Amino acid sequence: MTIKVCKPTFEHHRETLGIGESSPRVSWRFEADAETKNWTQTSYEIEITSSSAGGHNLFKVDSNESVLVPWPTTPLRSRECTSVRVRVSGSDGVPTAWSDPAVVETGLLHRGDWIAKMVAAEPVLSTSGSLRPTMFRQTFDLDTENQKVAFARLYITSYGIYEAAVNGKRVGDHLLSPGWTSYKHRLCYQTFDVTELLQNGDNRIAVTVAEGWYCGRLGFNGGQRFIYGDRLAVLAQIEIQYRDGGATTIGSDESWTCNSSGPLISSELYDGEICDTRVKNWNEDTGATSSVVQVLDFPPADLVVSEGPPIRKTQTVQPQDIFRSPSRKVIVDFGQNLVGYVRLRTPGSSSRMIVLTHTEALEHGEVATRPLRDCKATDTLILGDGPIEWQPRFTFHGFRYVQIDGWPSSTGEPTSEDLEAIVIHTDMEPTGGFECSDPNVNKLFENIKWSMRGNFVGIPTDCPQRDERLGWTGDIQAFSPTANFLYGTSGMLSTWLKDLALEQIRDFNGVVPQVIPNVIDAKLNSPQAVWGDAAITTPWDLFLDFGDKTILENQYQSMVEWWFSIPKSPETGLWDSTKHQLGDWLDPAAPPTSPADGRTDPHFVANAYLVHVTELLQRISTVLNRAEEAKKFAATLPRLRSIFQDNYITPSGRLAPDTMTSLSLALIFNLFSTPEHVEKARGRLARLARASRFKIGTGFVGTPIILQALSSGVDKKYKQIAYRMLLEKKCPSWLYPITMGATTMWERWDSMLPNGDINPGSMTSFNHYALGSIGKWLTGYVGGIDILNPDPDDALESTGWRSIKVAPVLGGTVEHASTWHLSPYGKVSCEWMLDIEAKLLKMTVAIPPNSKGTIELPGKPKEEVVNVGSGTWNFVVEGYDETQEWPPKPIIDPFTLPEADE
Repeated sequence: MTIKVCKPTFEHHRETLGIGESSPRVSWRFEADAETKNWTQTSYEIEITSSSAGGHNLFKVDSNESVLVPWPTTPLRSRECTSVRVRVSGSDGVPTAWSDPAVVETGLLHRGDWIAKMVAAEPVLSTSGSLRPTMFRQTFDLDTENQKVAFARLYITSYGIYEAAVNGKRVGDHLLSPGWTSYKHRLCYQTFDVTELLQNGDNRIAVTVAEGWYCGRLGFNGGQRFIYGDRLAVLAQIEIQYRDGGATTIGSDESWTCNSSGPLISSELYDGEICDTRVKNWNEDTGATSSVVQVLDFPPADLVVSEGPPIRKTQTVQPQDIFRSPSRKVIVDFGQNLVGYVRLRTPGSSSRMIVLTHTEALEHGEVATRPLRDCKATDTLILGDGPIEWQPRFTFHGFRYVQIDGWPSSTGEPTSEDLEAIVIHTDMEPTGGFECSDPNVNKLFENIKWSMRGNFVGIPTDCPQRDERLGWTGDIQAFSPTANFLYGTSGMLSTWLKDLALEQIRDFNGVVPQVIPNVIDAKLNSPQAVWGDAAITTPWDLFLDFGDKTILENQYQSMVEWWFSIPKSPETGLWDSTKHQLGDWLDPAAPPTSPADGRTDPHFVANAYLVHVTELLQRISTVLNRAEEAKKFAATLPRLRSIFQDNYITPSGRLAPDTMTSLSLALIFNLFSTPEHVEKARGRLARLARASRFKIGTGFVGTPIILQALSSGVDKKYKQIAYRMLLEKKCPSWLYPITMGATTMWERWDSMLPNGDINPGSMTSFNHYALGSIGKWLTGYVGGIDILNPDPDDALESTGWRSIKVAPVLGGTVEHASTWHLSPYGKVSCEWMLDIEAKLLKMTVAIPPNSKGTIELPGKPKEEVVNVGSGTWNFVVEGYDETQEWPPKPIIDPFTLPEADE
């Protein structure tokens, strides 16, 4: 028996240099060999070694907890560095080997730790009205021969997005730092180890700042500039610690110099970057003209450390084809819709201008720029005489295709050796995977992952390409269960939720803005169900997946204030029906120009969610031991549910409105009063699916839950209906985009029409993750692993994947599936293989140490569940015979001929 304790982690940080917590909670995962079964931790030991004080401190605790356990000693001070390792014991009392040590170092925990000043330059506008990127620098002298450097740190942030260099070498590998937060409330700073970049004698720190989210144009309908300010500025502090105990600090102040006349003429998130390589880089030209900086007030916002990882380059994609369009334009196809930018190499041609235009799709053989709306998405490079390798520094695009204009004719046309696409996103830990025997479903799952990565660039956005790229709350409300399975989202999303709470409470009197950070007109931020409900559902989803009730505590005021800010009818307590609702946004039946005009009454959607979030608040209050609040919500819930039933459900159990979305909501949110009504509703949902010829009839609200609503019932034929909808290829369906060559999830079911034309609506993105919320059903039902539904009275016992449900739902033509998830305890997996002819089902399940599983074997009664502890478990079901009629038949009128696959 072998149990390995993995390297400890702290809070929700993936990286631990410069964290913002003085008493960081500690977690560790486990690995075990296949023979180790039913292992549970009974105690743990944490050894802490301080780099400053020296010596080892050992703390032993009798506990089975291994996720977010309390820091066992005195709080860390600013800049303090410690090494932490862990070992544990099981019921036999024998300790494991020590884990590998993890080094954790705090940043500047107090405002008084900063001696640096925020320094700015006089703003210089480009011809487009944007701020021209500004360069800041300072020189300093070090005698490292006589005073050896032990270590050096750079603490830095900016108004705008920055890139720093020390002695001409880039600092770190972060992109678009400091990221996007609600800048008037919170401004993130970063910590870098610059020890190896220092040299004896003259040293130079140089920082380039571009407008980014702070000053740049944001929003649709022309957007706004200078939302947070109109000055590019930097706050930087280098702290050097010497081996003899001495120290030197260099902080940005009035002695720094600046220049706005470098090679970067403009750099905008929407419109791209213009670079003139003929201009020498001022940061590398010590004799160039410079200006004095202006000292600004110290940032009034809280200076904080993000718990989420930074944005980074994560992948390189090579061109798949380079061709001429019908108009003879040179177009590069990278074969994948991605988010990032293009790196190019060219021998140079003096004063030649290369323009790269980025689009997601082609229309009639040309790059399709109309979906970009008021977004140029172009990068421009003005060439000098010599060869050059270039990439933009302060922008990104969503694209698959790039049109190249102005390539030097002396070199011929560009080749695949001259170009590559750089993929960027928040560098989260991959934590989930899925594959099955159907290649189209596998492609669907890959598309979901690509769309998530492309829309997790600092914050969770709707789309990465047009004049938007905003943190829409409704999108993440739908997608967070899928996101939390696929990647380690806890740090990024909990950071984003803090901004949601601040803007909601301080700026909008409890109403949740539709985008976070909010940059749209206040009149557009009227209370909206689903979107505003993200204040409650998203923290709950994080709690379920990561087991951290502190997230609930941090967001509790936000949740309650949102609930009380909902405009309710004084007679019913339901939503005020005079207030506009977005409803089941982008129902495929909605007109292209009116995406809110779907089939389901928007106020039905709002009220279903009101009942749901009221129940969640009762459960959250219980988890947090807020007995009085739990009692109040518990008293409100049955009354609201009863009024909902009086308004929308007939005595016989018929639901009005009668749509796929309404039925799915009522089933998943437990809105019916009797089991008979539940099964009647499920049957009605199945009938609507058959009547639609298994095409999807839901938008943002119904899509995440419709297949779950069908496949959660007792009647097995409904599961086949779910599979039939999954495997449908005609529009609208999940697989239709794949038949059209999609490599990401689309905003609309028909973003591209069957004839290849792009949807005429003004909102037509080819990279939107919301409709990819089916990912949770693929991993939880087809793949078969999920969190065991938490006990309402003891949610902490099963959250965070401590208690695991393994219950694959078989159906359709899928004969094999495997899925895995890296939980807070370790790797969970399930693989099943069905031999239809032999009526034999084989299934292998892995449960990590210190957790347990409840296994429902397909083909066996639900009462015959198998409860197991950790380990690898193999099951065989002989005589498996649950196949139902396949494919299910649609309901078609007698005057319509069936199609080939019906």
